[in-house]
Amino acid sequence: MTPRDRFDPDRLIATACEEVGSDDFGDDLGFTGWQPGLHRVTDGLINEARLSAIGVEIAHLDLLRALKNRLSVIAWRKQHPEVATKPITQPIVIVGQPRTGTTILYDLLAQDPELRAPLTWEVDSPCPVPQPESYHNDPRIAQTQASIELSEQIIPGFLAFHPMGALVGQECVRITASQFTSMIYSVQYRLPSYYRWLLYEADHAGAYRFHRIFLQHLQSGVTGQWLLKSPAHLWQLGALLHEYPDALIVQTHRDPLNVISSIAALTHHLRRMASDQIDIAECAAQSYEEIVVGLDREIALRDSGAIPEGRIIDVLYTDFVNGPWDTIGDIYQRLGRELRPETEQRMRDFLAAHPGDVGRGRYTWKDTGLNADDVRDRVRTYQERYDVPTEQLR
Repeated sequence: MTPRDRFDPDRLIATACEEVGSDDFGDDLGFTGWQPGLHRVTDGLINEARLSAIGVEIAHLDLLRALKNRLSVIAWRKQHPEVATKPITQPIVIVGQPRTGTTILYDLLAQDPELRAPLTWEVDSPCPVPQPESYHNDPRIAQTQASIELSEQIIPGFLAFHPMGALVGQECVRITASQFTSMIYSVQYRLPSYYRWLLYEADHAGAYRFHRIFLQHLQSGVTGQWLLKSPAHLWQLGALLHEYPDALIVQTHRDPLNVISSIAALTHHLRRMASDQIDIAECAAQSYEEIVVGLDREIALRDSGAIPEGRIIDVLYTDFVNGPWDTIGDIYQRLGRELRPETEQRMRDFLAAHPGDVGRGRYTWKDTGLNADDVRDRVRTYQERYDVPTEQLR
């Protein structure tokens, strides 16, 4: 079967419907608008992604999972209409450029037992709804972990570069993948037409509507105040706040030049999973375009007064790296939460077990092919706006 056959949208939809036993994608509930993204992703996978043979199979499984998860969540919601009546109150959302400490901050805050992060296993396999008594030993956990470890066999060293695990918090882009309006596709695969559509044309409101029903689905089994994370929210803060008007936002800040070279290296690494034809300079050019657009948008939104005062907590990457406990203490104080000693100890234990190396040696600016002076001029307004220190280029 050719890639064109493997990524035929009608064939994918039919396969997903057959495997789930449902053909209801939620359109009659108002959860529409997912088809344009699916068609753009599949077109890009056929014509632009330069997939290897194994890449075709990986991407095929990614799309099937997204379709099947959507079908399963909608079916559960219709069988259990009470799920839709439960509100989502004051989610704490970590945003910021990629590679600015969002992941480790997320993982540390997720050690708070009063906060509820969507874990990788339940995001990948949301049905049946996770239950408290089996939340940490559900059979789906081992299945998800095995899939993650398979990636390490395909690309040795992958998990050191991008740590993942079935029992750690997952990013929101994995949820919005089922709306097919998600950066997860344009990072993992070479999709130049899709990423520009996503950046400039796509309607993200539907993605956030689906995001809400997904969270309602999960919290119908295991409750708690939501703790969420995705750098992708930076580009769509307005849409995020429209769906969650009481959201509490923690935004991380770092020198964009080292961000661009780091995310370019990560994108290059991720794409090796599915393609033998990857250009790190092309990854850097995409990263540069996306970063400057995202920073311009969030500055304009905040300066417009559209976000209530005190609803965003700004965190400098350098402050967090140099004094993580001071930073976390300040976040808790700003959120009006008590950082209990036992919670802080859980965070300290987690950090001791996951020290990381801040990507040392895995990326350099010269790999990007970009002119540092030009990029520095382009991001100067952002750095001055938030007092972001200029770092030595790696």
